[in-house]
Amino acid sequence: MKDPEFSALIPCAGRSSRMGDFKALMPLGGETFIERIIGLFQGVGIWDILVVVGHEAHRLSGVLDRHGVRRVVNETYEAGMFSSIQVGVRHLGPRGRAFFVLPVDIPLVAPETLEELLAAFHRFPTCVCRPVYAGRFGHPPLISTALVPSILRYGGSGGLRGLLALYRGLTTAVEVKDPHCVMDADTAGDYYKLTRRLPPPM
Repeated sequence: MKDPEFSALIPCAGRSSRMGDFKALMPLGGETFIERIIGLFQGVGIWDILVVVGHEAHRLSGVLDRHGVRRVVNETYEAGMFSSIQVGVRHLGPRGRAFFVLPVDIPLVAPETLEELLAAFHRFPTCVCRPVYAGRFGHPPLISTALVPSILRYGGSGGLRGLLALYRGLTTAVEVKDPHCVMDADTAGDYYKLTRRLPPPM
């Protein structure tokens, strides 16, 4: 079932310079990173998905078209990921209550993590719901659209983490059993670790 109240924002504009390859299209269990994340959100009813593209944006056109996913270009992607979030929030749907932010290099988040965050957002009138695994905040945060003006005004110090720290008192921490919410893929070594955590093929 589609839930029009919630959206997903996927920053996917960087150069992937530490990886040495274009992360979004790297293979992961028969899919690419970006396909896996799109499927994750669609599987829990989040169909308003916005991918923020930049470096090599043309390489993503085909896969995004096939999955019916919106995209917007961040012309200033060299400024860092938070600039992509600022570009993205300007294009969120008008009816949304909240949106997830999940960078393309965190592709193995469990659907149950999203479901627990959505349930927490419905229960508690807070601005942000964040997953916590083993005492660490992970991804994706679920952020109220009421914070969009603050995101657009924020100077960017510390990126998304710095912005969310300002709202710690209005944040619900959601304990999850999902180690993948704190596992990103910045390097080839990280990528190898992710591939080792995939379930064996049927």
